[in-house]
Amino acid sequence: MLDSEQFRKARILIVDDQPANVRLLERILAGAGYSNVVGTTDPFLVAGIVAEGEPDLILLDLLMPEKDGFAVMQELAGQIPASTYLPILVLTADTTAEAKLRALSMGAKDFLTKPFDRAEALLRIRNLLETRLLYLALQNENERLEEMVRRRTQELEDRLAAARSEADHRRALLEELAAEQAASWADVGGSPGVDGGASI
Repeated sequence: MLDSEQFRKARILIVDDQPANVRLLERILAGAGYSNVVGTTDPFLVAGIVAEGEPDLILLDLLMPEKDGFAVMQELAGQIPASTYLPILVLTADTTAEAKLRALSMGAKDFLTKPFDRAEALLRIRNLLETRLLYLALQNENERLEEMVRRRTQELEDRLAAARSEADHRRALLEELAAEQAASWADVGGSPGVDGGASI
């Protein structure tokens, strides 16, 4: 079960070429209790920021000069493993179906239309963060179970190896005893159940 502390500490990256938009979102998020928010107006820095510490959510403007949101998503697609769920909430004034379909096909999970409503923005952000945090919790649980299976398998292999070693040791002892017995019978000139040849 997720708690408020997990949401508060969630890492959120804001990418918008307009400083006023970045500051507005930072204020909205801070007011809602989010304490781990990074904002940038330079889309060329996104890959480096993500590499330093993968965020839990990216708020990404689509319409930016020189490098737009589509180019950023394309770059991140080559940087982040396909198995990783890193939600991207697109910020855009372009409400055309073409823009939405293109954004969705490139990895966007939701849209926030500019100018956006504060309550709607916080709800969409929380919904995406909830999915991300549940994904991470499931991933951690799977890793924990895999480690348990690995340790249990190793324990069983160790026990099997010990049992085989014990069996080999016992077999060697039996062979040694049999050899000693055979030697003692040879010394007395006979073998078990056979008359040594002495006459009366």
